Amino acid sequence: MTNTSVDTDEPPQIAITGAAGYIGSRVVKLLTDKHPDWEYVALDNFYLGDVREINDIHVQHVDVRNRSALEDALAGSDVVLHLAAVSGVDDCQQNQDLAYDVNVTGTNNVAWFCRKTGAGLVFPFSMAVLGDPQDFPITVDDPRDPFNWYGRAKLLGERAIESFAEDAFPAHLFLKSNLYGEHELNGRRVSKGTVINFFVSRAISGEPLTVYEPGSQSRNYVHVDDVARAYVHSTERLLDQVADGQTGVEKYEIASGEDPSVQAVAETVQRLAAEERDQDVEVKLVENPRGDDETLVQDFAVDTSKAQSVLGWEPRHTVEASIRGLLRDAASTSD
Repeated sequence: MTNTSVDTDEPPQIAITGAAGYIGSRVVKLLTDKHPDWEYVALDNFYLGDVREINDIHVQHVDVRNRSALEDALAGSDVVLHLAAVSGVDDCQQNQDLAYDVNVTGTNNVAWFCRKTGAGLVFPFSMAVLGDPQDFPITVDDPRDPFNWYGRAKLLGERAIESFAEDAFPAHLFLKSNLYGEHELNGRRVSKGTVINFFVSRAISGEPLTVYEPGSQSRNYVHVDDVARAYVHSTERLLDQVADGQTGVEKYEIASGEDPSVQAVAETVQRLAAEERDQDVEVKLVENPRGDDETLVQDFAVDTSKAQSVLGWEPRHTVEASIRGLLRDAASTSD
């Protein structure tokens, strides 16, 4: 049985799990701004996200672990963007049962719904599935060797969707790099404690920017708005694929062309805090508590050519401009 709205004049129905969160709320905002005539179902259990209204969309309290309630809420959806997750490495490590229930069982519940209905699926599975990458630029074809529970749980989700999607529904899986940035929603700032956001927040508070040793470890950084736009492009493509009866998984890399070291990011925040706020912020190198569970490579380039050629997506934001904007916004708010 498949949904039929994509084959008629009826507007498609798009569902978003994790809609109250950092990425999910931005995705709902961009989708409803661009396609106001579509129907939307926004779901969250409010574990961390607390957004309740986005444009005229009410975020329903539904937990992806409850398959019956989830399937009732998703009924009639043509595409599901499954963004609900326990996403922090430390959170997953400290709450392993919760992370398993949400990231594995919840993802299986969503994928099973898509298999039964033919709905398209968007799913981010994170760089954490790779562990310590050895070859660059990174691609979705790189071997999987996660070394933390977050990466392992995401890998189980990736494999489940590959199995469920075969001959049943189209799915887009996104290997995304480290997020940063904020976005505005209903007059409030929506943010998360990512590395860059953490450094900016400490700079504004006049606290030292603590960098884990050795500091030379590189990461790729991508703005939350750029990630959300990729999911919008993905949703549009999936609707066409559902209408055409296509099935199976496509995988994309979502990243920027910027992969500075953590030390370099801290020093950029330090320099811009001096320029924008006349603040003298200290950068302090500290012992790395993650030990062997930390990727220490000095190059973290990612190949995003497939997302650019197939989805028509490319990153728009830069790290320096975004940091400067965050500092300026903080200065204007305090005036």
